[in-house]
Amino acid sequence: MALHSTTTGLPPFPPPAPTRRTCSARAQASPIPEPNPGPPSPRPPTSLAVTDERTRRIAKELEKLKAREARERKEMTNRKIASQKAVSVILRREATKAIIDKSSRKKKGPINSKKLLPRTVLEALHERVTALRWESALKVFELLREQIWYRPNSGVYIKLIVMLGKCKQPEKAHELFQAMVDEGCVLDCESYTALLSAYSRSGLLDRAFFLLEEMKNTPGCQPDVQTYSILIKSCLQVFAFDKVQSLLSDMANHGVKPNTVTYNTLIDAYGKARKFSEMESILVEMLADRYCQPDVWTMNSTLRAFGNIGEIETMEKCYDKFQTAGIQPNVQTFNILLDSYGKAQDYKKMSAVMEYMQKYHYSWTIVTFNIVIDAFGKAGDLKQMEYLFRLMRSERIKPSCVTLCSLVRAYAHAGKPEKIGGVLRFIENSDVLLDTVFFNCLVDAYGRLGCLAEMKAVLEMMKQNGCKPDIITYRTMIKAYSFKGMDSHAKELREFFPTVNRPPLKRDKPDF
Repeated sequence: MALHSTTTGLPPFPPPAPTRRTCSARAQASPIPEPNPGPPSPRPPTSLAVTDERTRRIAKELEKLKAREARERKEMTNRKIASQKAVSVILRREATKAIIDKSSRKKKGPINSKKLLPRTVLEALHERVTALRWESALKVFELLREQIWYRPNSGVYIKLIVMLGKCKQPEKAHELFQAMVDEGCVLDCESYTALLSAYSRSGLLDRAFFLLEEMKNTPGCQPDVQTYSILIKSCLQVFAFDKVQSLLSDMANHGVKPNTVTYNTLIDAYGKARKFSEMESILVEMLADRYCQPDVWTMNSTLRAFGNIGEIETMEKCYDKFQTAGIQPNVQTFNILLDSYGKAQDYKKMSAVMEYMQKYHYSWTIVTFNIVIDAFGKAGDLKQMEYLFRLMRSERIKPSCVTLCSLVRAYAHAGKPEKIGGVLRFIENSDVLLDTVFFNCLVDAYGRLGCLAEMKAVLEMMKQNGCKPDIITYRTMIKAYSFKGMDSHAKELREFFPTVNRPPLKRDKPDF
C-alpha cells in the first residue's frame, strides 16, 4: 500500500513522441533499455524510391553522354582520315587530268603516266566521246591502253567506233575494229553493227553491204533488226529505194522482223519522197503487226507527209485516228500542225492550236515561235508577228537566224525599211550568231525595197561577221541592179562568180 501511495504521488510521464513504432510486440516487451535520443528518423519508403530512380536516371544520362562523346571523337578521327584520303584522291585526279591534257596535245605522255586513276581516265574518255571530239578521244584511249591496269573491253571499242561513225571517220573506225580483233575481244553483232553504221553514215554503202554479208557468214554475229534498220535508213537518205526493198526481203528470209524504229524510218522517208502508196502500205503492215504498235513518231511522220503537200483534211483524219488509238501528241506534233496550217494560210485553225497548247501547258520551243512568227509575217499581220517576237524574248528563248530572216522578209514585203533597221539594232545588242543565209535574206530585202546603198553595205557587214558571200548573194544583188538599170554594177559583180562558194544542194532536215 505504501508503494502504491508513493507511486501515485509522483508527477506523470511526458506523453510519447508522435512517431510510428515499427518494432514488433515481442521487441517492445524485451527488457532492452531505450536508446538515447539521436539523429532524426529516416525518410519514408516513398522518398527512398524516388531518390533511387533519380540516381539511376542520372547514371544513364552520364553513360549516354560518355558514349556520345566517344562516338563524336571517333567520327572526328574518321573525318580527318577521310579528308586526308579525299585530298590525296583529288590531288591524284588533278595530276591524272593534267597528264591526260598533256597527252592530248602530245603524241606521247610523260614517263610516269602508266599508273593513273582508272575512274579519271574513263571519265575523260567518256567526256570526249560524248562531245564527238574524236581526235582527243583517240589520244586519251591510247593513254588508257598504256595503263598497267588496262584490260581490253569491247564496250569501250564499240563506243569509240560509233563516235567515229558520227564524225564521218570510217577509216579510223576500221582501224579500231581491227585493233579490237588483235587484242582478243570477242566480236558480236553489236561490234559489227557499229562498224557498219560508220560505213553507211559516210555513204560507203558497198562496204556496208559487204560487211553485212560477212556478218551472215560469221557464227554468233548474225545481223539483227538494228543492223538492218541502220542500213535501211542510209539507203533512204540517198533515195536507194530498190536496195531498201532488197533489205526488207532479206530480213523476211532470215526471220528478222521490223520494229517500230524500222517502220517509222520507212514511213518518214516515203512521206518526204511523196511516195504515199508505199507509205500507206508500210503503215497498214505496221498496224497489222500486234507486236509492233505505232507511236507518236509514227503519227508525226504521217502528219508531216500530208501537211507538206497541203492535204489538210487527210492530215486531220489521220490525227483523229491516231488519237483514237490512244497515241497522245507532243510538242513536235503541234509544231507540224502549226506549220501545215500556216502553209495553207488557215490562220483560224493555227490560232486554235496555239490556244490549245497554252491551255494544256505545252511549252513553246524556239521552233514553235519560228513557225508562228514566219506564218503571221507572210500573212502581213505585223502586229501579231511583233507580239509573238516580244513574247519569245520574255520567255527567255533566244532568237535564231531563222527568226530574224522571218522578220526581215515580212518588213520587206510590207515596205518598211526602217523596221529592218530596228532588227539590225537588236542584233547589235545581242549575241545571235549570224550566217550567210541571213545576210542573203537581208540583201534580198533591201533589193526589193530599192535601198541599193544599204544592200551594198551588207557586204561589209558580212566581212565583219566572218561570213563570205556566195553565189546567191551576188545573183540577188545583180538582179536588183539590173532592175534599176545599173548594168555596170551588175557586170562588175559577175566577175566574182568563178571565185564564190556555191551552197550545198542537200537540204537539211526540218528541225521539228
